[in-house]
This record gives sequence, C-alpha cells and structure tokens, in this order.
Amino acid sequence: MTGSDLVRGGVAGLLATLPMTLAMEGMHALLPWWERYPLPPRQITEEVERVADLRGSLDEPQHLALTLVNHFAYGAGAGAVYGSLSGAVPAPPALKGAAFGLGVWSVSYLGLLPALGVLSPATEHPERRNALMIAAHLVWGSATGILFDRFQQRARPTVEGPDADKSWPTTTTHHETGEALPHAIHAL
Repeated sequence: MTGSDLVRGGVAGLLATLPMTLAMEGMHALLPWWERYPLPPRQITEEVERVADLRGSLDEPQHLALTLVNHFAYGAGAGAVYGSLSGAVPAPPALKGAAFGLGVWSVSYLGLLPALGVLSPATEHPERRNALMIAAHLVWGSATGILFDRFQQRARPTVEGPDADKSWPTTTTHHETGEALPHAIHAL
C-alpha cells in the first residue's frame, strides 16, 4: 500500500458515491409511502446537526448541501480504506469492490452508526429499506473497485517509462533484411 493507493481509493470512492446516490434516490421512490422517510445520509446529518446544536439554524438548501458533503466525504473515506486494502485480495475489481461495499454497509449500519447513537441498527429497519441500502452499497462498491482499478492501470509505467522492464527489447531485427525495427512495429 502506498499513499497513492489511499488517494486513488479516495477519489474512486468519492466518484462512486454519485451512482450510489442516484440508485438510492431511484429505489427510494419505489418504496411504499410509509417507508419513504428520509434516507440515512439525511438522517445522519440531522443527528450531527442536533448534536452540534445547529438544528433549525440551516435552511433547506444548506441542509441538503451539508448532507451531500457528508455523504460524499464518507464515500471518499471508505474509498481510501478500499485503496489501502485492495491489493490484498486477488479478485476482479467489480466483485472485490462489491464485497467491500457490503462490508461498509455491515460495519456502518450494524455497528458504527448504532454504537455512536446516530442511527438505530439495520435490524430495526424494514426489509425493503435494508435491501435498498445494501443494493446502493453494492453499486458504490462495484463502482469504487472498477474506478480504483482503472486509476491503478493508468498509473502503471509504460514500456518506455523509467521503471519499465529492461529485459524487453525496444527494437528487433527484420528476419529478411536484417534492419532494426522498432518493437511496436514488430508487434503488428
């Protein structure tokens, strides 16, 4: 693990929070009306506002902005953790990320948030709401895994880079003329 893994993971987690949020909103609209109470990011922000004695001091646009900042920051933080652990598990990026997303849901909604008194445990919420949040975390995790993998691929040195494997020839000899040809042409 390197500092770059943390940064790439954080950026991947931040970006992956967008499709997660869209999935959450779309699935929330499909719930029965009695289960359409605010989603966890809003509930968490409301609790933080209550503890910080900010309740009522923010208007709705400010409250929404704070909710989004908190939600995306949590995604970035969890993504940084993913970046630090990703290399330890040999699996396809989407699968590895989905498993991590499920882990984030479990740790957050069954452990951390209830322990902090921010939310009641997921076991006390309706099954459809839990299914919504699990699905959203699978979306987030898969997207985080794929994005992190792409960032890692882009960061790898090319054959011409300073860290390239020196055992690969950069030229080869044409078999009929004996002329040196660039390696890339030979590969065609």
